[in-house]
Amino acid sequence: MPPVHPVRPCAGATGARADALDAPANWPAAATDAGRFQLVPVRLARDLPLISTWMNDPAVAAFWELAGPERVTEAHLRPQLDGDGRSVPCLGLLDGEPMSYWELYRADLDPLARYCRIQPHDTGLHLLIGAAAHRGRGLGSLLLRTVADLVLDQRPRCARVLAEPDVRNVPSVAAFLGAGFRLGAEVQLPGKRAALMVRDRELRHEL
Repeated sequence: MPPVHPVRPCAGATGARADALDAPANWPAAATDAGRFQLVPVRLARDLPLISTWMNDPAVAAFWELAGPERVTEAHLRPQLDGDGRSVPCLGLLDGEPMSYWELYRADLDPLARYCRIQPHDTGLHLLIGAAAHRGRGLGSLLLRTVADLVLDQRPRCARVLAEPDVRNVPSVAAFLGAGFRLGAEVQLPGKRAALMVRDRELRHEL
């Protein structure tokens, strides 16, 4: 099941502002062992064909459930792009090459907060690695750690970075563990049982 982000505030949430995620478009690139990595917010006209191609990869479609014509992916992206900034879809560029898709979101303003205990300014993320050639060689863990550290560096009010992969997605859960996340709990969400993965600011240099 694809991640679901609200277009309207969920019950009990305060209104989000345009800078709800502290402007990911302005975040710096990061040097990694695999090359220079940068998050670039999605532009629909430029990026929709590529992201839709990735969503039609069977390994991706099994968990995102967005296979089909481009309008299926567009219907997933547009509410975020037209929203209030609490969820920002991005491409991940490695040495200038788009090779991954990311969603950064305010977990405390997301329906996730209805199903588990969330702290103010908790930041969630979703990831898919695009080309199959980039999978299965540890790149996922490297980039998850990189992006989690970017979040913690650029969002000083955020104490935790969260993710909620499907518990059946064993490679994804393993990638988060390899990136210094811990398994906080298993949470029943609409359409899936999720592994709540947590990267704590206070433990970031120990894990």
